[in-house]
Amino acid sequence: MRLRDAVEGMRKSGDFGPVQEAIPYTRFMGITAELVDGDVLGRMRYSDHLVGNANVPALHGGTLGALMESTAIFKLLWKGETEAVPKTINITVEYLRGAGPRDVLAKAVFTRHGRRVANVRVFAWQDDPDKPVAVATAHFLLVQD
Repeated sequence: MRLRDAVEGMRKSGDFGPVQEAIPYTRFMGITAELVDGDVLGRMRYSDHLVGNANVPALHGGTLGALMESTAIFKLLWKGETEAVPKTINITVEYLRGAGPRDVLAKAVFTRHGRRVANVRVFAWQDDPDKPVAVATAHFLLVQD
């Protein structure tokens, strides 16, 4: 299935599955998205290959960044007017505390959503949304069809 068809189907059904399957990286990382109370919630399922420091153990920071960037993209695809995947201009990740060996959740909030560029803030947590393990600020170029 083409990604454009998957995005169109996702917007009609609310099912992110076909979009996730169309992106090999999200499958490898165990990153999924779902609608919760009308908003996009990202999840990265724990797996041993995501651990960056086995002595602690803690998830690799790059995996957290991937979850947050993917969550922002899923939200942009859900709310956007285009089926094309937004292009990341830049992303800055602030690591606030160690992420232990369990699932991580993420939620994206638009700080600005224009016709060409979107600014997004993403929060990632494990046990308590009020205690994020990382926060990201990202800017995306919205590709026009």
